[in-house]
Amino acid sequence: MTTIERPPDKLRKIVLQRRAKAEWKGDLVHGSGRLTVGSGALDVLYSVKSRFEDGQSATNPEELLGAAHAGCFTMALAAQLSRAQFAPTDIRTDANVAFEKNGDAFAITGIELVTSANVPGIDDATFQKFVADAKQNCPVSKALAAIEICVKATLEQTARSRSSTRVATAERDDQSMSV
Repeated sequence: MTTIERPPDKLRKIVLQRRAKAEWKGDLVHGSGRLTVGSGALDVLYSVKSRFEDGQSATNPEELLGAAHAGCFTMALAAQLSRAQFAPTDIRTDANVAFEKNGDAFAITGIELVTSANVPGIDDATFQKFVADAKQNCPVSKALAAIEICVKATLEQTARSRSSTRVATAERDDQSMSV
């Protein structure tokens, strides 16, 4: 890995821009579209059927939001653990995105993150503190502050054949939304 020396003032502000594109052809019911990302790593179809019916081979915005949130939270948790000198063997996170009809419109009303990790040398109480911090400081969690975010975290102790699960619910703080 190469380290580039930069003046301290340039290290203070890092701005990254990521790009994604949606294309749609046709009306809402009969049409379909394609979602792509700037890196080229994702190029998928989406449609009304994939949004409202299970078993479709296309995706939907809620799945992609869930994948983004699960990925961001997992990286934030790995960062928290690594900074504290804990080396996770593996971390797995599923995101369950609630998409509900409210009146005449649909809304994403909450996300449940279900994570499990194998982290040698850590106790459950310490692990749960890192989980809570990762949830609070994950950039995607911050962007989704208007909805309820719940985390169920299980620490797997393979050597001891023991696991523990705790649930944390997002605390709403009007000040946390200020930029």
